[in-house]
Amino acid sequence: MNQSEATGSKLRWLWLAALVIALDLGTKAMATAMLSYGNPVPVMPMFNLTLLHNTGAAFSFLAGASGWQRWFFVTLAAVVSVFLVRWLKQLKAEETWTAIAIVLILGGALGNVYDRVVHGYVVDFLHFYWNDYHFPAFNIADTAITVGAGMMILDIFRQSGESKDKAE
Repeated sequence: MNQSEATGSKLRWLWLAALVIALDLGTKAMATAMLSYGNPVPVMPMFNLTLLHNTGAAFSFLAGASGWQRWFFVTLAAVVSVFLVRWLKQLKAEETWTAIAIVLILGGALGNVYDRVVHGYVVDFLHFYWNDYHFPAFNIADTAITVGAGMMILDIFRQSGESKDKAE
């Protein structure tokens, strides 16, 4: 295998980013069509479907800002997406775990960017709670970003453990 085949091969994982985007936008469209804004629909203990619109970032960070945050987050996500695709392209053949983590983050970021550009807010609808504590509502894109970031964190610990084993 030549160098370009070894590094470019991880771009094949972009299908997973496309799947994340499709699932995210599809579930957001269903939530928007089937739920009334702000009206929780109990699904099981500790979980509701609740349609909410988030003009901010994670945990509604900057949601109360005057509107500049919309294009700030769109620009930030676009820059991060370019960085992620370049990183993906440079991965080695054995770095599949990292490739999956990157495309999960990429798909989630692009799903939320679509909402920001088209609607001016991100559609959230997954709503967990415990007694009187309500976790901020989120969506499939947020889930993919979180899983991808978690995979990257686990990979750091895994690589750290492998480095210690080699040093001994």
